[in-house]
Amino acid sequence: MIQIEIDNGSGFCFGVTTAIRKAEEELAQGATLYCLGDIVHNGMECERLRQMGLITINHDDLRELHDVKVLLRAHGEPPETYELARKNNIEIIDATCPVVLQLQKRIKTQYDATIAADFQAPAQIVIFGKKGHAEVLGLVGQTRSDAIVIENFDEVVKLDFTRDIYLYSQTTKSLDEFHRIIDYIQSHIAPEATFKSFDTICRSVANRMPNISQFATRHDLILFVCGRKSSNGKVLFNECLRVNPNSHLVEDPEEIQKEWLEGIQTVGICGATSTPKWLMEQCRDAILKMQ
Repeated sequence: MIQIEIDNGSGFCFGVTTAIRKAEEELAQGATLYCLGDIVHNGMECERLRQMGLITINHDDLRELHDVKVLLRAHGEPPETYELARKNNIEIIDATCPVVLQLQKRIKTQYDATIAADFQAPAQIVIFGKKGHAEVLGLVGQTRSDAIVIENFDEVVKLDFTRDIYLYSQTTKSLDEFHRIIDYIQSHIAPEATFKSFDTICRSVANRMPNISQFATRHDLILFVCGRKSSNGKVLFNECLRVNPNSHLVEDPEEIQKEWLEGIQTVGICGATSTPKWLMEQCRDAILKMQ
């Protein structure tokens, strides 16, 4: 009999839990509720909420809506979204994660100070993050789209090291890679330029790295349950893969292949901050049926 362990440290982070709770509370009242973008990067959880009545829209849809309720998910939104909602008399149910909200404020404050100080060669506001990601769009929006986004260490070379640099990070990026970028900038910044970095990576995600690494080493096989759109899911899965090459990413129980279980004594099931516990439990049940 194969032993199966579900990682207690996996599952929704605080921000996602809050967003889903707010959606469920509104829907329980029978209200029509729209959500700007997928509430979480997990297709099965989005489908569960859709069946409860949640309507997912994009920014083009938002421009056509008036006099309705719209939930903003944990990732956050740029100022333009709030202004559009005000014009269209849309009631915002704001589920922006407090960590993201604080980061938005810090970036806006720095940008405003930078513009006020020097109109000729303003400092570079740099965000280590995934281009086009919802959270990053919200962060860049605080700078009137002036911020520079670098996705990985290799892109740091495109910065101007003769000008001031203020470095921030998307909350779910790799802490190790962020520190590599900091080290590179420190060693290349011109003597007359200022460099400041701000560790804005969410510890709810960063702390999962060492935990999930230890978890992955304890088992013969790792099933990482995660939507393929999830940024932090990719980071965490790659860590599983690094310490345990016999790791597989699945979005749902149907993707589990019986041959993976041959000769296996222990299976560890874990997931991203966007992975619901009930989905990991379904994967466990699917394995039990295969034995």
